[in-house]
Amino acid sequence: MNIDDEFSDAELELRDTVREFVDRRIRPNIAQWFDDAVFPVELVPEFAELGLLGLHLHGYGCAGGSAVDYGLAMQELEAGDSGLRTFVSVQGSLAMSAIHKHGSEEQKSTWLPKMARGEVIGCFGLTEPTAGSDPSSMVTTARLEGGEWILNGAKRWIGLASIAQIAVIWATTDEGVRGFIVPTGTPGFTATPIQPKLSMRASIQCDIELVDMRLPEDAVLPNVVGLRGPFACLNEARYGIAWGAVGAARDSFDQALGYALERTQFDRPIAGFQLTQQKLVNWALEIQKAQLLALRLGRLKDAGRLEHHMISVAKLNNTRIAIEIAREARTVLGGNGITLDYSPLRHAVNLESVRTYEGTDEVHTLVLGEKITGYAAFRG
Repeated sequence: MNIDDEFSDAELELRDTVREFVDRRIRPNIAQWFDDAVFPVELVPEFAELGLLGLHLHGYGCAGGSAVDYGLAMQELEAGDSGLRTFVSVQGSLAMSAIHKHGSEEQKSTWLPKMARGEVIGCFGLTEPTAGSDPSSMVTTARLEGGEWILNGAKRWIGLASIAQIAVIWATTDEGVRGFIVPTGTPGFTATPIQPKLSMRASIQCDIELVDMRLPEDAVLPNVVGLRGPFACLNEARYGIAWGAVGAARDSFDQALGYALERTQFDRPIAGFQLTQQKLVNWALEIQKAQLLALRLGRLKDAGRLEHHMISVAKLNNTRIAIEIAREARTVLGGNGITLDYSPLRHAVNLESVRTYEGTDEVHTLVLGEKITGYAAFRG
C-alpha cells in the first residue's frame, strides 16, 4: 500500500535510525538476553544518545519529538523485543511523563534532564497485588504527619523497580489519590524482581513493598489529585503499545516469510504452497491495517484531537492481531520455531504480557462498549 508515502522524510529517517540500532545492537543478542532472563542495562546510555528517553516530551533536555516520531521508535524497538520497548515506555511514557505532566517546576528541573540522559532510571507504581484493572481499589496509603508523608502498601508488576533510582508511587490520601516521587534508597522501600517468568524475560518487573516509608512534604506531585493523574500517563504508554505491536507482528511476518522462501519440502519452497500463502496474505493485510490505525492515532494526537476511547481501539486491535500473527508464524517455522533462533514464539509469549498490561483486552472492550452504547459495564 506504499504506506511510507504517508510519513515525512524526517519521520522515515528517525524510523530507519532506530531500525539500524535494533539490527546492530538488539537482534544479535536478544536470544541470549531472553534465555538468560537478563535486561541489558548497558543499552540505557545508547537509548539516551538516540533521544529515545522522553522522546515525545518537550523541554528539560527531552527530544521534543512528535507523537508519530515516538510511535515509529516504539514500533522499531518492539520489532527487536517487547521487553526493550517496555523499558523506554516505562521510563518516558510513565515515570517521566508523570513528572512532566503533574510535577512542580523544581521536580521537573531536578529529574527530567537526568532521566533523558539515562543517568536516572524511573519506575511507575500503580498496580497492586489486588488492584490491577481496578486501580480505584488500591490499598496503598499516604498520610501527612508532622510535615512528612508516611507511605504503606504494596505494588506489583512494576517495571524497572529494582534498577530504578526513583519511583513514582500512587497512593490514597485524605484528599484522594496522589502521586509521590520516591528515591528508591528511602528506608522502607523494597523492590524484588518477579521470577521466574515465561514472558518479558529480557525485561524487569518487580514487587514493591512500602513499610512506614517517610518522605518530605514536597515529594508529592502538586498538580493533580485523583486517578486522572495516573490515567493520563497510562494513555501515553497505551499509545506507544499500539505502535509497538505492529513492530512485533511485522518481525514475525518477516521471519516466517524468509524461512518459507528458503525451506524446501516436496521439491519446492514451502512459500509455494497455497496454505502458506494464505497465512502470509492474511498477516500482511492485518499488519497494513494496524499500521494505518497507529498512524491515524498519531496524527490525531499531534493535532490535539485524540479522544480517550481511540487509544483503546488501537491498543485492543493491534495487540490482538500481533499475538495471532506471532503464534501462527511459528507454525510456518515448524519445530525450528520453538527455538530462540527465530523470533515469532518469543514475540508471542512477550505479547501475552503486552495484551495484559496498560489495560486488558476485556477492559478496552468495555471502554469501547460504553462509547458505542452509552452504558458503562465495568460494574454490575
